[in-house]
Amino acid sequence: MMSEESGVSGPLWLLAELTYRCPLQCPYCSNPSNYEESLSHELTTEEWISALRQARAMGAVQLGLSGGEPCLRTDLEEIVAEAHKLGFYTNLITSAYNLSSERISNLKEAGLDHIQVSIQGADKRTNDLLAGTACFDRKIAALYHIKEQGYPLVFNFVVHRFNIHQVWDLLTLANMVEADFVEVANCQYHGFAFLNKEALLPTPLQIRQAEEEVARFRSQLSRKMEIFFVVPDYFEEHISPCVNGWGTTMVNVSPNGRVLPCHGAGEMKHLPIPNIREQSLQDIWYHSTLFNQYRGTSWMKEPCASCPEKEKDFGGCRCQALAWTQDAANTDPCCPKSPHHGLIEKLVDPASQRQPLVQLRNTRGTKMEFGELVFRGAAKAT
Repeated sequence: MMSEESGVSGPLWLLAELTYRCPLQCPYCSNPSNYEESLSHELTTEEWISALRQARAMGAVQLGLSGGEPCLRTDLEEIVAEAHKLGFYTNLITSAYNLSSERISNLKEAGLDHIQVSIQGADKRTNDLLAGTACFDRKIAALYHIKEQGYPLVFNFVVHRFNIHQVWDLLTLANMVEADFVEVANCQYHGFAFLNKEALLPTPLQIRQAEEEVARFRSQLSRKMEIFFVVPDYFEEHISPCVNGWGTTMVNVSPNGRVLPCHGAGEMKHLPIPNIREQSLQDIWYHSTLFNQYRGTSWMKEPCASCPEKEKDFGGCRCQALAWTQDAANTDPCCPKSPHHGLIEKLVDPASQRQPLVQLRNTRGTKMEFGELVFRGAAKAT
């Protein structure tokens, strides 16, 4: 087992998933598809503060506060205040549902540094249907409140087959509310999104057209607004290192205290998943089986083991390898060198036939129609 003496550095970034509860039911949600247990066993305020202190003592400086919807935690201000006191740079990742001016003011007073808002569509109908909740008007109101409080406005558009045609309109909306940063983030397929990948995945032509629209919009901007376009892993020519390398940079604490090297690692049923209620964060980071299993390169099989890029990409995403090949030690199938790459090629082939009527799983038991798209819930999260 690796230890402090083996040269492993502490984490730099803590992702605190405060709750999986959420007023939205997006079918592209990356939360684990079997997250129900976490809904009733959330860490208490005191347990979250202990987690923050442990992570900061290990050297973590960035704190992401996410969910679900982290604003559903009534103790959010208390958690933010402690993080600020400890010296974290804090980023609230939110749907902005019911994020009032008063709440933003309270969070600012507590020391919150940054707010990132997600939006599902460029208009009320698209946004509310994809979110499964009437939330567009509330989101827009929250955007103005964020600007009024002096925060930079950071937009995150998760795009997929059913809203990628709205990229220009989404950017127009962002410009209208004077956003400072915009991430056009093509859906990455984990959790519920993986279950819905055949329905959600855009065609290569849609990806190319969206990228061209982003470039054209960027060239016509008359004010400063940073725009980033994130391509889905399935369309990339080169794989990226998972969170900068497994167990090197990020530590993720889920609502019920499970500690993971990345957001999706909770699906790894073949490995024991440690819990901060039972072990210290330091012991988990340095000594747990989960964090050491895919650190470095010694675990690699071919073709990764002899690949000259292995110290750069670390074989890609372990969760993608597990989801597609049932073995997390395999090469990420998005890599062209992977023996399983044909699975990805078949999915993204523009000639492949997809069902005209698809059934999407989301986090709610209500059926909602969106053109030929059908939402059908898997579990209620209230």
